[in-house]
Amino acid sequence: TKSSGDKTMQIDLQEPLIIDKITFLNANVQFNKTGINTWSLYLRNIDPTTNQQRLMILYHGKPRVALNPPWDGGLIWTKDNLNRPWVTITCQGFGASVWYPCKDYQGDEPDSGASLTITVPDTLTAIGNGRLTKKNHVDFTHEASYKWEVKNPINNYDIIPYIGKYVNFREVYNGEKGELTMNFWVLDYNFGKAKKQFTQVHKMMKAFEYWFGPYPFYEDGYKLVEAPHLGMEHQSAIAYGNGYENGCKGRGDLSHTGWGLKWDYIIVHESGHEWFGNNITTTDIADMWVHEGFTTYSESLFTEYYYGKKAGSEYVIGLRKAIKNDVPIIASYGVNKEGSTDMYYKGANLLHTIRQVINNDDKFRMLLRGLNADFYHKTVTSKQVEDFISQHSGLDLSKIFDQYLRTTMVPTLEYKFTGNTLTYRWANVVKGFNMPLKIHNAEQRWIQPSEEWKSLTLSPGSKNGFSVDNNFYINTKKVN
Repeated sequence: TKSSGDKTMQIDLQEPLIIDKITFLNANVQFNKTGINTWSLYLRNIDPTTNQQRLMILYHGKPRVALNPPWDGGLIWTKDNLNRPWVTITCQGFGASVWYPCKDYQGDEPDSGASLTITVPDTLTAIGNGRLTKKNHVDFTHEASYKWEVKNPINNYDIIPYIGKYVNFREVYNGEKGELTMNFWVLDYNFGKAKKQFTQVHKMMKAFEYWFGPYPFYEDGYKLVEAPHLGMEHQSAIAYGNGYENGCKGRGDLSHTGWGLKWDYIIVHESGHEWFGNNITTTDIADMWVHEGFTTYSESLFTEYYYGKKAGSEYVIGLRKAIKNDVPIIASYGVNKEGSTDMYYKGANLLHTIRQVINNDDKFRMLLRGLNADFYHKTVTSKQVEDFISQHSGLDLSKIFDQYLRTTMVPTLEYKFTGNTLTYRWANVVKGFNMPLKIHNAEQRWIQPSEEWKSLTLSPGSKNGFSVDNNFYINTKKVN
């Protein structure tokens, strides 16, 4: 007989993994496979007055191996330079169900964190997210068991094991919320390189706490863990594989300005995700520009903090060369689909453009800090973030967000000169697009273009020195 305490629940687990047994309240649970990677569970006698109940899933199989990590999901079975085992996982795109059964949905995070227990040969070390809460050694099997635990909400794809011949060094950073423990886990033969390269972590933390507010996971600490792939933002246990060099391994300075060679791309970018992606997480991956656009812009803000505003602007403007404008940044909702990879470089330039429109750097900084405070440890939609920025800037930026996030059109300022009269309008824009614009001639001034032609009389000879401020991501077209 079905009661009000009976529910059906979906669990995701990707082939070739197979569920063997499920228990709930110490009783076996009926389950069946309903799709390629989905399983339906029938749970009985759920107590609505209890916040936590135990569901145990036993499963087996060999998870798929990642072919091109971190962009491809699955296990990474490899060897270090001394031919010793080195194992980890990447799964953001494919989902965490590529290696363990879960509700593979980005908008649902465990409120009180998660723990991961890893058992390995005692010649190796196992590292997970958060803090090590227990370590057991079994002499007769020569195995060691490590239990790692995070206290804060965490994305499914961020929960990751690292297994290898690791050594550790530890530092303390005195940050906005007090002492933050920093642990660095690296392969033993890279210890010296790591001690030198990872001095950049304190600089990163100082810059990002200035721009974004306190590091969001003081309770769980901060870790960099050497990985056999480029890198990934695994919350409180960031994967590092940049070869202990500045720039981005194999790609150098992504901005082609030289500024990106002054710092380690993985330390800066993946750590930026602790605020945007891990602290603030989008409910639907269609809105992942919130993760990647803000984090890519964090590279520019880091550059600005240490090398000046001009350097930061040059960096983000240099990223425009990689913008494709192939499909919109925001994809269709509800179908587990990401939008264009322009979420990185176009997303960053959208934010840089909005910063120009706000025209108040103190307000812009407080806005970034406010986002991380108001949406602390929360899942959000792009619309919530857009509305927050409009509300706290005191400007209606909705048409700007629609233009850059939901179309592939780059706003074009059409203009012409008749004597000393400048005539101008917006073209290639969404209806109602009214972004103000800073121009330069004999002097700097603002104009308010619309889709209708407007005119402005400038001082004699101004047309020879006329230009649009290049901090705005737009095109210009001189017409007859």
